[in-house]
Amino acid sequence: MALRIVASRPDPAIVTLPWSSPLEEWGDEHVVPLPRGLSRHVVRIIRLRDRVYAVKETQEDIAFREYRLLRDLQRMGLPAVVPQGVVTGREDEDDEPLPAALLTEHLRFSLPYRSLFSHGLSAESLPSLIDALVVLLVRLHLAEFYWGDVSLSNVLFRRSAGGFSAYLVDAETGELRPQLSPSMREYDVTLGCENVYAELLDLQASGSLEPDVEAADVVEMIRTRYDALWGELTGEEEFPASELWRIEERIERLNDLGFDVEELDIITDFDGDRVVIRPRAVELGHHTRELHGLTGMYAEDAQARRMLNDIARFTAAHDLGREDRALVANRWLTEVYEPLVAMVPPEARGKLEPAELFHEILVHRWYLSERAGAEVGFRETARDYIDTVLATKPDEAVAAPGLTAEQNPGA
Repeated sequence: MALRIVASRPDPAIVTLPWSSPLEEWGDEHVVPLPRGLSRHVVRIIRLRDRVYAVKETQEDIAFREYRLLRDLQRMGLPAVVPQGVVTGREDEDDEPLPAALLTEHLRFSLPYRSLFSHGLSAESLPSLIDALVVLLVRLHLAEFYWGDVSLSNVLFRRSAGGFSAYLVDAETGELRPQLSPSMREYDVTLGCENVYAELLDLQASGSLEPDVEAADVVEMIRTRYDALWGELTGEEEFPASELWRIEERIERLNDLGFDVEELDIITDFDGDRVVIRPRAVELGHHTRELHGLTGMYAEDAQARRMLNDIARFTAAHDLGREDRALVANRWLTEVYEPLVAMVPPEARGKLEPAELFHEILVHRWYLSERAGAEVGFRETARDYIDTVLATKPDEAVAAPGLTAEQNPGA
């Protein structure tokens, strides 16, 4: 059978990979020793010239279904790994068939939950991890996506201003529907609670999580926080017509959560005495879009909010309140953000992405200033952070071979 490759962004070098060998036999020439989550399939992280992919062996029909579903999620702007292609028609040296392979783009600066704990994540960070999972689930449900296998194992996490953002990495059981029923949403939540409970017990059994952590209490956060967020994003709110300010208040609350309201359903009664509002279309990324509009930079929403706050601090400190906000933001970018990021030595640029690095420097500045009893400068803070904190952190990104840190995207 002839080898067949279906790819959204064809990379000719894909043909050169050893497709006639089972994936578990691929050697160091191609496999990158990056952490990967648990999977029912054989999965390897590979490097191909200047790109890094995740490759998963599976059945042909399942591979094509997941590939197309991930492409749909990508077009909808939802947080999921980016599909690259499907390889079929594989045969070994004895002409025996091998499984099809699904290729996805490796998500830089992302880690599976087990690696986060092996890197020193403590029980105090569990609520942030659960929040990230819940936000992902709510966003998928808002898009009428049924997950069918909610778990920490099927997610990759990226650091985001001290918290986390979650990305769907396995859509094998997922389904986009015309309308997602409440019972299907409830099933996803229930399944997520069951799977996360088992995963937490497994972490405790391996010694990666403190034994005194009550897994049942942590899991209850999933349902509680899901219900609260879903209610805030979709629930109806009724009030007297004399309190129309509550419409703006609702929008501001959603903005504070990081969501933009794209459409709001407003209904009045016959006499116009009562008003009912219900968001009809909301999307996460309020602060991300605002930061991008001001600076051209992309960041996770919590990171973007932190940078917007620092732009506001910069504006006040330099008495620039009457200046054009975009011009002030550009000045902040060239005078504050870029010089601090440039201070990181090339060998340390794979430890944290720049936006998260900036957040951590801000936190470190607060600690240093409190200890000194006076405000510590940004550059002094950055030097101390790089020497005493960043140097001890493990790499969370892989650099492409032959590229300098300046040439390597995202480094």
